[in-house]
Amino acid sequence: MYKIVLVRHGESIWNLENKFTGWTDVDLSENGIKEAREAGKLLKEKGYTFDLAYSSVLKRSKETLSLILDEMNLKNIEIRESYLLNERHYGALQGLNKDETRKIYGEEQVKLWRRSASTRPPLLTYDDPRFPGNDPLYSNINKEDLPLGENLLDTVKRVSKYFEEDIKKEIKNNRNIIISAHGNSIRSLIMYLEKMNDEEIMNVEIKTGAPIMYELDDDLKPIKRYYL
Repeated sequence: MYKIVLVRHGESIWNLENKFTGWTDVDLSENGIKEAREAGKLLKEKGYTFDLAYSSVLKRSKETLSLILDEMNLKNIEIRESYLLNERHYGALQGLNKDETRKIYGEEQVKLWRRSASTRPPLLTYDDPRFPGNDPLYSNINKEDLPLGENLLDTVKRVSKYFEEDIKKEIKNNRNIIISAHGNSIRSLIMYLEKMNDEEIMNVEIKTGAPIMYELDDDLKPIKRYYL
């Protein structure tokens, strides 16, 4: 049996302001910093240790991981960062307040944008500052590989690709792994591992700053998933 730990970043300032965040690179809120530190303390109390950590390239994910490892006194472990673990890209919704968006488009439409696996948000244009190809953070990525907006299935495609090409072999090598990511990139990994359908994944919520333990069998099929 193998075990890995997943954690959604602590509350961000845009979580607090109830905005669609996506790939917008915002900081943790004060509460988010506290959540990350509490996650680290909990993992240490439960006897966990890690020798390999993964994060997206977004600072709320990286900062959460740093705070967790600091609380666990794990300062020199290997950390791998990839944009493939980024949050789902919310396209032209990014930066909009969710309540205001509901007033404009209606509750059902916003629910579909947020929770449906197959519904994409309104897409960006290539000249929009929110398009990742205009951000120096992604200067080493081909613009054709960067999204104008994503549904959950798009996010599943890139997260599962990274899992298959990198994370999977490290689990098989018995490395102790923690993945710090985002609500939808974690939902994507759960959907992929558990072979969920569109309806099943709509009901999966991921708490901020709360470590999730995955127990996997020898074929990396899920045995159990639970919050610590």
